[in-house]
Amino acid sequence: MSSNRITQYMSGYVDIVVEGYYIERFINICNSRQIFLWNIRKDNSITLYASIEAKRFKDLKDICKRTKCKVKIKNKKGFPFTVKKYKKRKVFLILLLIIILAIIALSRFIWNIEVEGNVDISKEEIMQLAEEYGLTIGASKGKIDTKEIINNIRLERDDIAWVGIDIKGTNAIIKIVEADEKPEIINEDEYCNIVADKDAIITKVSAQNGTPLVKEGDVVTKGDIIIAGWLEGKYTGRQYVHSQGEVQARVWYTTTEKIALKETKKIETGNIENKYSVKINNFQINLHKSLPNFQKYDTIEENKKLRLFSNFYLPLELVTYTYKEYEEVVVVHSFEEAKQMGIDRAAETLKENIEGKKVLDKQVQVKAEAEYIEVQVTYEVEENIGMEEKIVF
Repeated sequence: MSSNRITQYMSGYVDIVVEGYYIERFINICNSRQIFLWNIRKDNSITLYASIEAKRFKDLKDICKRTKCKVKIKNKKGFPFTVKKYKKRKVFLILLLIIILAIIALSRFIWNIEVEGNVDISKEEIMQLAEEYGLTIGASKGKIDTKEIINNIRLERDDIAWVGIDIKGTNAIIKIVEADEKPEIINEDEYCNIVADKDAIITKVSAQNGTPLVKEGDVVTKGDIIIAGWLEGKYTGRQYVHSQGEVQARVWYTTTEKIALKETKKIETGNIENKYSVKINNFQINLHKSLPNFQKYDTIEENKKLRLFSNFYLPLELVTYTYKEYEEVVVVHSFEEAKQMGIDRAAETLKENIEGKKVLDKQVQVKAEAEYIEVQVTYEVEENIGMEEKIVF
């Protein structure tokens, strides 16, 4: 809730209805006299709905005379009217005072922590680091040194390029920028070899600088030097260089999938039950006494922290348990169905390895057992296997 809305509520305001043929003039005069109107809505050309501070309502009398409009109060809202309405109810006033004091007391602590900007780094890892250095649920805002926490997180994690912490209300927002993991870059004036980054059979070697040590048909293993970072001269001898070139090779990727010929599947019936609990910090109160009336079900837990305003969280959490009933159905697959399922799963597993590469061959081997089959799929692809490796003397 914005500071303006809070101010309006605490000072009190009224919803008004203005009727007349000079509505636009009425609004213009209000603006010129710095009488602030909000929630403005026109029902038709002669009727206007708006909200105004209660203390400025009397200033509309003269404006209504000048514009020949009629104005009346539709609703009275805000703290003064609430107190006036319940001034004879002492219990209510005492309770209201307790609530206000409780809100003031709770506003001094952190009741929610968010993490923004993380992609590869999990939220739990960041929150655990923050907790080690003092940023925890229930921590006093006055005792939190955000600069120290930021510095410690940066020192602990090389994969974080930037960290920022914003504390708004009772909410702490940890913002991070992950560091890009870049391969080692070897300068052009440094000596290097080109080596194989995986086991393969060479199909083509194209060396722009350096000495090729392999030819088409040679078998190499990961780490073997393919193009050496030197040149041999009859009179000059060996001269070291920054090796450059491209090496194409045949590479194999294999995976095995186990497919049951008979499997039990869950089929949802559509029957659902919801049960609720309330967490007060780490203490949980169950609002239900029994388990769902299902024999077989999946449980989905959803936690929602309660808050008064956008960044004013409370140490209260509503936990919703959703129970979805299901039935177990036995599905029998034929040999061909199971084989195709295995091929499809293998293709999905190897997708990242073969995507964008020239596929030369695909082999499928099937091993049948009594209750399942094993499907082994091998893709033969052609790709560039060369990578630079600095020469260390």
